Amino acid sequence: QVQLVESWGGLVQPGGPLRLLCAASGSIFSIAVMGWYRQVAGKQRELLARITSGRLTNYADSVKDRFIISRDNTKRTVYLQMNSLKPDDTAVYYCNLKLGERELWGQGTQVTVSS
Repeated sequence: QVQLVESWGGLVQPGGPLRLLCAASGSIFSIAVMGWYRQVAGKQRELLARITSGRLTNYADSVKDRFIISRDNTKRTVYLQMNSLKPDDTAVYYCNLKLGERELWGQGTQVTVSS
């Protein structure tokens, strides 16, 4: 059974960087499309970035110049490097796995951008 666990969230000052980690179990990781989403209470979950098994990436316009998604298939990990963070980036960040009809979510990690 595949599970996703996010970590490395926390409190960061405006303008600062933060890197998120998603660790996956299960052999399908290497062929799945991985993504990062975020959600603010009362709002829809927002897609931020995706990366294919071949490391093709795409980003939401709101983050494409500041966030970088990467993956390490040998470690079954996905990272989201976030730079120049703003208070509006405060949200719960979720890792997502898609493979055909199958879709999985992690439990989320809180990111708070505040001075």
